[in-house]
Amino acid sequence: MTPHDAQKFGTPVTGWAPPPAPENVQLGTNFDRQLNGKFVRLERLDAVRHSADLSAAFAADTDNRIWDYLPYGPFASTPELATWITATCTAPDPYFVAIIDLASDRAIGVASYLRINPDSGSIEVGHINFSPALQATAGATEAMYLMMKWAFQAGYRRYEWKCNALNLKSRRAAQRLGLSYEGVFRQATISKGRNRDTAWFAAIDSEWPALKVAFETWLDPANFDAEGKQRRALSSLTSDILVMCDPALVS
Repeated sequence: MTPHDAQKFGTPVTGWAPPPAPENVQLGTNFDRQLNGKFVRLERLDAVRHSADLSAAFAADTDNRIWDYLPYGPFASTPELATWITATCTAPDPYFVAIIDLASDRAIGVASYLRINPDSGSIEVGHINFSPALQATAGATEAMYLMMKWAFQAGYRRYEWKCNALNLKSRRAAQRLGLSYEGVFRQATISKGRNRDTAWFAAIDSEWPALKVAFETWLDPANFDAEGKQRRALSSLTSDILVMCDPALVS
């Protein structure tokens, strides 16, 4: 293919094969090891193992703000949460994981892979719900790093993040994690009876080596002082990797 052909039709994709879907990776293999960190580990969400821990962790958010931009919840009791997990979170896509705090060995948050498309090499992270115990901690960042790490090391070419366009906290988090802004899909869906415009962010495989260095630099114990405060913000490490910044976050 000539340079003209590449410009007209796109760059050829060579030496690449579709990666496995998370559900097709045998448990107890490298999949699990890549989802183990210093602060948290990620494991397949299970109603029996995780409902009680998650119900208690989510209940600490007494105003139920963590459910504002999710299409479900809050759940009034552990059995109600367990029923939802059993009915909704056991399919191959979305592939839900529980985020386990290593210090307490308790589930304190959830996330998922979704819109998993091995043939195109794209995968999305979503359904993220961090309890107050997980929010704004190194474990929260590490959980997102572990999910991104697995996706790119498995062979995915594109890692997506989508959120309600009104959810500036989520938009800020995506950009902090090094995912570039790609625009807003207007009237993308209806959530809890209200219109939802959806903001899109993504990272691609060519950006992963630099993102990996940024995450590992931030997570290094040397980046935290004796009181646990970061010396260097992750956003300062990922800002140069961003192809486009979110205009909604420009002050």
